[in-house]
Amino acid sequence: MELTEAIASQYSRIALSHVGQEYPNKLDHVMVEDADVRTPRGLHPVFYGSFDWHSCVHSWWTLLTLRRLFPTIPEAQEIAALADATFTEDKLAAELAYLKRPASRGFERPYGWGWLLYLHLEAERHTDRPWGERLSALASTFGARLRDYLPLLIYPITVGTHANTSFALLLAREWTHRHDRDLLIEIDKWTLNAFENKSNYSGWEPGGDEFLSPVLTAALLISRAMSAGQFAAWFDRLVLENGWIKRECRPVTVSDRSDGKIAHLDGLNLSRAWCLLGLAKALGEAAPPLLRDRAHEHMVAAMPHVAGDYMGEHWLASFALLALLEAR
Repeated sequence: MELTEAIASQYSRIALSHVGQEYPNKLDHVMVEDADVRTPRGLHPVFYGSFDWHSCVHSWWTLLTLRRLFPTIPEAQEIAALADATFTEDKLAAELAYLKRPASRGFERPYGWGWLLYLHLEAERHTDRPWGERLSALASTFGARLRDYLPLLIYPITVGTHANTSFALLLAREWTHRHDRDLLIEIDKWTLNAFENKSNYSGWEPGGDEFLSPVLTAALLISRAMSAGQFAAWFDRLVLENGWIKRECRPVTVSDRSDGKIAHLDGLNLSRAWCLLGLAKALGEAAPPLLRDRAHEHMVAAMPHVAGDYMGEHWLASFALLALLEAR
């Protein structure tokens, strides 16, 4: 499958329709007094849309990425105008003030952290606008939090939902290349310590509300921290020798797309495709054709459902875009 101008326009229209839609809304908000009872827009003047804070962040990543890659699509000017009106100094200062509340220490950890850093990295690529500079304080704060958090995280969190450690680190690691080489070293060191000795994966995957593969996200993360030769041998011991990918890594079935948790499974198909394509690249000539074949099967299963019910529509385009970019 290919990222075309038509798809870019479609995904742009989807994201534009909800980054400013305040309700319905699911907050990650700790209240310590009556004054903390506020509306989503009152708490988060930038990222109040798209059902929840993190979906709004990665929907903005989707919009900015498509604006850069397809500057002539009709939606590109609307994206820029909305970003100019949204990423203002005052609004971003309010988002930063929210993070500095003691009760916000664990806010959006780690999923939202990774996506905010990824958004900042993309915003900086738009050199005709001040978006990257204005997001820098927010990104630096999340980078510092990640640096403080990793030494405390003795065990990786390997669920297939927002708490997954590997997915957040995959996004954050891209940001560190430009902004924090010390954190990059810490991420790679933590990754090797957490996963280097794993082998013969036999986890009960998928779970009924997962949108990430615990094993494939960990494998993709460690592929960035190991040399190619080391990684090929490690990946063989993990899931190739035992036949897990051939036997069990198949597209999953979504029974009810109006159920927000069950709709996560469309995201699992898309994120698996992203991981499988990335793993094939990491392995190079040693990659078995099965990886790309399975990636294609997962994309075929999920792509028709990026739009539809709001429970999936408020976030799936971002995961479809990750997969399509990896397939380029």
